[in-house]
Amino acid sequence: MNQSRSQPVRTAVVGLGRFGRLHSLTLAGLTDADLVGVVARRQESLDAVASELPGVPGWTSLEQAIDQCDAEAWVVACTTANHVEVTRALLEAGKTVLLEKPISESLDEARSLTPLVREDSSNLMIGHIVLFNSEFRQLQQETLQRGPISFIDCVRHRPSSILQSFRGENPLHAAMVHDLYVVQALLNRAEPSGFDCLYHRAPDGDIDLAHARLSWPDGTLASFAASYLTPAGMPPRGFDRMEIFGDGWAARLEPNPRAIEVWDNDRASWPMALEIRTDASGPTGMMAEELRCFCRVVRGIESVPVGATYFDALQVQAWLDKLDLAAR
Repeated sequence: MNQSRSQPVRTAVVGLGRFGRLHSLTLAGLTDADLVGVVARRQESLDAVASELPGVPGWTSLEQAIDQCDAEAWVVACTTANHVEVTRALLEAGKTVLLEKPISESLDEARSLTPLVREDSSNLMIGHIVLFNSEFRQLQQETLQRGPISFIDCVRHRPSSILQSFRGENPLHAAMVHDLYVVQALLNRAEPSGFDCLYHRAPDGDIDLAHARLSWPDGTLASFAASYLTPAGMPPRGFDRMEIFGDGWAARLEPNPRAIEVWDNDRASWPMALEIRTDASGPTGMMAEELRCFCRVVRGIESVPVGATYFDALQVQAWLDKLDLAAR
């Protein structure tokens, strides 16, 4: 390996919300990366992480950050409404980008980046940590060894409190999208021929359940349920389950909550909803693996995996539009 490939990737993060902070803390602990900057809309956000990221410079202006920061790779984890604008500026500046999904709330706006993206998507990788979950990666290996998939059933339920906290947020886009990416990867980007979807609505009219089905020309079927229905007594991020059936084999994945439960005198708790730990001594879990993969992509050691290219994201976003149309 030449020296340039072995050097840590100089990386910066745009956005310091929940995921932006996790990206920053993870990058700060990886030997593969050197966190050299963070960008936020408000100085207060920069101040809030200063003690966790000592010595890491921060900016409230993306333009100034691009001009003054020596990062070669950037993680975009700001609000979805700003994804395309920020990513366009970085790509035009010749940077390599990891963009948290979705690209945009609009498929047309997402497609506007196409002229800036290389054919192999090597300058734009889409952030989707579920693809780097250890159990899912093992599941991919098992399916490759065991033959064609006949049926996939995906369940992803979230707390009913989301209906009040995030009014109007559709579980199709906020929850089911994760499973659509997973199925896309398991079926190697095969395009469905059938799209069906139904919505259930809460008394105030907001959508609290999306139930969908995809079908493929070879007969493969997949069903999806995503909701805001779990009560307060269940894990704080609800639960996820996936079951897969093939010819003479089946598999089940239950990645959320993680398999650790804690009890005290009055309640149970599930302290790990996601396989993410940001220990400075060595981050572990799916975000760490995603960012390690991104560093290898930046160095030209690895191609962007199936499910994480810009064009994969456009395919899944088109599926969402078709399912939404079917439901309405």
